[in-house]
Parts: sequence; structure tokens; C-alpha cells
Amino acid sequence: MYSWNEDTSSWYGEGSYSYDPAASDRRSTAAKRAASAGPRTYHGSKGPNEKIIDPKKHIRTESKNPLIVAIDVTGSMASWPFEIFDRLPLLYNTLSQYRPDVEICFAAIGDAKVDRWPLQVTSFASGFDLEQLLTSLCGEGGGGDAPESYGLFAHWVNTHVEIPNVEEPPFLIVFGDVTMHPTIPAGEVEHYLGDKIGQDLDALGEWQKLARKWNTWFLRRPTGKRGDGVDQQWGKAISEQKIFHIEDEQRAVDYAMGLIARSWGHFDDFQDNMRARQDEKKVKQVSKPIEMICPRCGAPIPVDADGMFKCKFCGTTLSL
Repeated sequence: MYSWNEDTSSWYGEGSYSYDPAASDRRSTAAKRAASAGPRTYHGSKGPNEKIIDPKKHIRTESKNPLIVAIDVTGSMASWPFEIFDRLPLLYNTLSQYRPDVEICFAAIGDAKVDRWPLQVTSFASGFDLEQLLTSLCGEGGGGDAPESYGLFAHWVNTHVEIPNVEEPPFLIVFGDVTMHPTIPAGEVEHYLGDKIGQDLDALGEWQKLARKWNTWFLRRPTGKRGDGVDQQWGKAISEQKIFHIEDEQRAVDYAMGLIARSWGHFDDFQDNMRARQDEKKVKQVSKPIEMICPRCGAPIPVDADGMFKCKFCGTTLSL
């Protein structure tokens, strides 16, 4: 389990890595708070901390670089909050050295048809505060096989989240594996979000609206077949290019970090970071699909592209 300090000597890998010393004070503060709190542990609970995860709240961040990480916690994905928790210091310490003001909001998505807590959301935070927020979520493990209430989450982001200072579309990462209910009943919106809207909502329309403001990615577990019903529905929701098929489930957080690092111009550093934790074969396996797409719009990048490359679809300039 990763720690909040900046000692990377215990990492298993073929390379070495040192964090940017410019952020040493921030990491030191987080490490001292973690030490005072005792050993890092994640205990599966029977329910979330409802005072923290209530989706009726409205949240706001002044950060120019907010990040939302949403996790489908139904069925076999119920253990994923732990996987994120395990790598949380790694995720935050890595991204915050690229953009120090990064703040993260976590969300857990279930099925409003059958689950008690189908949408759990935290506020934005940074550093060690993220631990308390993440452990407030509950991997309920309910839901049906499919679909789930991804649309309710999208509507929450559209109506309950304020990001006034962003200068470019911020990242929103969804870890999931199934389809969504096509309709968001007005009764569910009122019950869970506290908003009276008068009529049902189109889930795909909510995602399309969200994707115009957020750099949205659906990181899909290695289940099903490419181009199946899950891909087709999510393609309509956020575009086919923004569906990212995870090849190694244990490296899910690395895929997300790699996409963000590539967009922010720090992919080389991210790869060095990963080499200190994995062997070169694994680094290449994770890097290859990220290197083949534009991290802003998901469009393919020619295999012979080199140097400074400008995406012809969205205009993003990348250093290859």
C-alpha cells in the first residue's frame, strides 16, 4: 500500500524515481498527518458516511485543475474504492507535482432501482484530506447486472458542481463496465438530489452536456467485446473515442494518470514513475494505448507522428 511520504525506495520496479522537490513541503505535511492517523487501512463498511457523501449538496472548487473520479461500485466492481485508496497517495502526489492546485472529487455510482445509496459524492479536496473522503464511500456491491444509474451522476455534475476558474476542460474519469438506464426519472432526481424538475431526463443528453464542459473518459473494465452494446451506448454519450478499454485491471489508476499526464505534458515523467513500480514490459503495455490517442479528444494519433504534433480534430499540441 502506498504512503504519503516521498520515499520511493520500497517501490518494486526496474527504475528509480524522485518526486519534484518543489512540492516537498506539501508531501511532508500530508505524511505527518498520515503518521498521526496511524497505519493506512481501508475497511469495507456496511454503509457510507452519509454526512459526507450526500448528493443533495452543491460543491465548488476554485482550482483551475479539478478532477472527478467516479467509480461504478455495483457487483464485482464493489472492491474498486479500495484499489483507488491503495494508490491514492501515488495518484495525488504524482498529479500535484504537475499542477499543484489539482483537487479531486470522488463519486460512487450504483443503481437507483435497487441500491440504497446509488450515488455517493464527496467535495473537492487535496492531500491527506482525500483519505477521509474516499473512505466515506461504500462499495455497496448491489445493482443488477446492467444497466446502472450513470445518468443520475451526470445530472448531478451538471447541476451541483461549480468550477468557475478552469481554463481548459478538466478531466472526469469514470471506471465502469456496463450500460446506463436511458431515462432518469424525475422522482429519482428529487429523492436523491433534492431537485424538483417536473419531468424525466434523457441520460445520454445529460452525458452529452457534461462532455462539452469536462474532458470525459469511460475507462472500461476488460469485459465484453469491443463495439458491443456497452460501447455503443457510451459512444453516443461521450463519443466512441473517449471509451478507453483497460487491458490490465490492476493498472486502472495508471491508465487514468497516464491520460492526464499526457495531456498536461508530463508523460515521460509518468513513465519514469511507473518504471520505479513495474517492469518495462508493463510500462510499455500501459503506455501504448495512451500514446495512440489524443488525451483531449480521443482521436487516433498516426504511428509515425513525432516531435510536436497538433491534433487535427481538436487542435491540441502534444510533444511526442
